Amino acid sequence: CGRLAPPTPENLRSLRRTLRCAASGRSVKGDRVYSRSLLSCLTGPVMTPRCALLLCLLSQLGWASGFKQGDPVTLYVNKVGPYHNPQETYHYYTLPVCRPEQVRHKALSLGEVLDGDRMAESLYKIRFKEHAERQTLCQMTLSEKEVEQLREAIEELYYFEFVLDDVPIWGFVGYMEESGFLPHSHKVGLWTHLDFNIEYNGDSVIFANVSVKDVKPVPLDIGPGAAGTGGVLIITHSYSVRWFESPLPHSRRAERLRDYSFFPKTLEIHWLSIINSLVLVVLLLGFVIIILMRVLKNDFARYNVEEDGMCDDLDQGDNGWKIIHTDVFRFPPFKSLLCAVLGVGAQFLTLATGIIIMALLGMFNVHRHGAINSAAIVLYALTSCVSGYCSCSFYTQIHGERWVWNIILTSSLFSAPLFLTWSVVNSVHWWSGSTQALPASTVLLLLGAWVLVGFPLTVIGGIVGKNRAGSFQAPCRTRNIPRQIPQQPWYKHTAVHMAIGGFLPFSAISVELYYIFATVWGREHYTLYGILLCVFAILLSVGACISVALSYFLLSGEDYRWWWRSVLSTGSTGIFIFVYSVFYYRNRSSMSGPVQSVEFFGYSLLTALVFSLMLGSVSFWASLTFIRYIYRSLKMD
Repeated sequence: CGRLAPPTPENLRSLRRTLRCAASGRSVKGDRVYSRSLLSCLTGPVMTPRCALLLCLLSQLGWASGFKQGDPVTLYVNKVGPYHNPQETYHYYTLPVCRPEQVRHKALSLGEVLDGDRMAESLYKIRFKEHAERQTLCQMTLSEKEVEQLREAIEELYYFEFVLDDVPIWGFVGYMEESGFLPHSHKVGLWTHLDFNIEYNGDSVIFANVSVKDVKPVPLDIGPGAAGTGGVLIITHSYSVRWFESPLPHSRRAERLRDYSFFPKTLEIHWLSIINSLVLVVLLLGFVIIILMRVLKNDFARYNVEEDGMCDDLDQGDNGWKIIHTDVFRFPPFKSLLCAVLGVGAQFLTLATGIIIMALLGMFNVHRHGAINSAAIVLYALTSCVSGYCSCSFYTQIHGERWVWNIILTSSLFSAPLFLTWSVVNSVHWWSGSTQALPASTVLLLLGAWVLVGFPLTVIGGIVGKNRAGSFQAPCRTRNIPRQIPQQPWYKHTAVHMAIGGFLPFSAISVELYYIFATVWGREHYTLYGILLCVFAILLSVGACISVALSYFLLSGEDYRWWWRSVLSTGSTGIFIFVYSVFYYRNRSSMSGPVQSVEFFGYSLLTALVFSLMLGSVSFWASLTFIRYIYRSLKMD
């Protein structure tokens, strides 16, 4: 089940109740389960692997047992951090707050650890459907240093996150008030009482939040008027629990969480983005299909008439893309690097498609913390065979000889920058004490996944691709001596093509990109996966169309160096995405500080690299298909 620690007694009791409900055919969290296998697991004397697998499936699918009246409901404290810096989080117990004598952490999945979760049991005593009023949590005596620590946290708008039955609960640590200019007053208060409002349906917890509506904050001041002696502050933490019945069934409780508005809501169905992208795609497709095909039709007619006229010299008095037919399929320099780019791009294309399809199938529940992170890591390791196969197969077709080096380059083209960036970001988090710093066990687990799964699959895919690679299938023979390329006008230079080829795909997703950034670097839960799939298809379509058009213009100028040009032209979209990330950081977000800044720009560079590799691969294959088509349609010896 991805657990990093043995199950707690509470988890074992929960699993036993789940088996009893399932074996008796009773409803378990809104789902009916009838299974003789479960009954045999319940009555059998030995925990067989099959029973363990069934328990894992029940746990992963959310079929946990229901609560009875008075059953304890564990409240886990998780993390705190600045409200405007989503990736800067710290363990809740790093603040001077009420904590048990022995902190017991909850076993977390890989995705939760990657998401910065560090859940630990709290001192709150909550029982199912039992109200509690003004219960004392603990009494604390704060030193001057601890008071200053709380003041700094409140001034930086620290929020906390608790988890109750997989339902996150958010609230602010304290209250800050700025009033007046002359005289200026600056008041900082700590919330010492929390009201928990929990909604339930039957035997299930549906939703929970915390309120400080009727509570006054305790001023964090040390001085003659402070509630303390000897330079310290004495405070008492308390809480109340209120239960409310909800008509929403457990299977739909994710909708209740999406409607909650602790964090700002910006994700709605944004038709302007879709309409803008669709119009751009229609215009581009019209340009490529109508205009370009009419030009090609005239070219075919002119070139084939000349061929029928039995011209002795095909190059005499002619110009255009036909006269370079003996050079257009001349293999480019840096073959291994080109093939590695194509292989890793195909891998990320497969990975992105898989993630979106899994999201459309409802496999990423908002209550499953870090589920997308876990799925992305697993899919990245499993799709490594795609990069190895595509890279080594094409490398063999274009007569590459150092296929072992090609496999190594393919496996490290993205993993090496990823490791370097992660090392810097993780070091900054570790230095600041953030929960985003991965523990050693998780680092070893990720490294083992790459060493034992990712790299071997890349090697296996490369060997299979090398053995199954056929010929290159070029419709034209290539001369031994390359043709001289004429002087090109400024608008056909590489930089201009990169600007055009990168800007148009970026403009197709620019509006949608804001919502994606608000999800990745904000607090939103992205749920519009159908729209995301449409935008993803639009992005690939625009990239392919632009690459075909730019490749035709390049060949029309008798320049046959289209191989790398087709990759760079549309792959430059990554540069525009990184520039947009800088704009987003400065003008669309309130993020600040070295911890958040290093993570934002580090992973933004990796995101730009992923888009460059993916779109570069798509544009290359589109250009290669187009060029094979036009030269196959000519009548040549």
